[in-house]
Amino acid sequence: MDGDGGGLVLYECRDKIATITLNRPDKLNAVSDEVVVHLADALNRFDLDPDAEVAIINGKGRAFSTGADVRQRQLRSREEFERLGGPQGRGSHSADLLTRAVNWKPVIAAVHGYVMGLSLGLTLECDLIVAAEGTRFQLTETSRGLGASRYWALFHFRGAGAFGDEIAFTGRFFTAEEGFKAGLFNRLAPEGKHLDVARELAAEVAKNPPLSIRTTVRTRRWYLERLTREAQFFAAPFKLYLTEDFHEAALAFAEKRQPRGFKGR
Repeated sequence: MDGDGGGLVLYECRDKIATITLNRPDKLNAVSDEVVVHLADALNRFDLDPDAEVAIINGKGRAFSTGADVRQRQLRSREEFERLGGPQGRGSHSADLLTRAVNWKPVIAAVHGYVMGLSLGLTLECDLIVAAEGTRFQLTETSRGLGASRYWALFHFRGAGAFGDEIAFTGRFFTAEEGFKAGLFNRLAPEGKHLDVARELAAEVAKNPPLSIRTTVRTRRWYLERLTREAQFFAAPFKLYLTEDFHEAALAFAEKRQPRGFKGR
């Protein structure tokens, strides 16, 4: 298994299936700017790999990913936020990971442990999703003060409207079992078997003529990107990443304490 970015992301291809692994287990695969950049490189490598027809994204260790690296991406100075236009670093916007392809090959998310914030968005954007039983998901942007517009759109795109409304407004944890029942996920795997089930699903996809699959992938992602970009467009003028509430929520998380109250500004 080859590493990208000093081993932050691993890449392996066997039997037409590429396996892309988030490899920051000591941080529960928290996503830094560097992780996004190297994940983009791995996805581009897959897109151009003549031996790969389907990719599986997974995480090493106890969790798929606990989301954005709060200390790096959410505790920037106000000047940095204004210059970057948000928490993401230059060239490391996670919303672009699956929308800049050449060959439009399908990507399966195989998740376990915890899937939170940014990594929930990445999971929902993948073409197919396999979730291990007992996996816990959370839309942390709601409680963090960043808003859930993009995630709300992803839930609705996957046909889980009422469930998505509740999660977007409450930001509560939900389980793989709840998500599967709501129609968010394609397969529910026994605990510890998410990669095995994902490989079985990938093999089913890879049996088909590749160009046939790619036209569907490109169509799906075009509609998904249009919907999520529209949602972000409506939310953008609020510049929530510059609010006092967001700063307090991010600081409270980093300091492992409860927020000291929100002010609506």
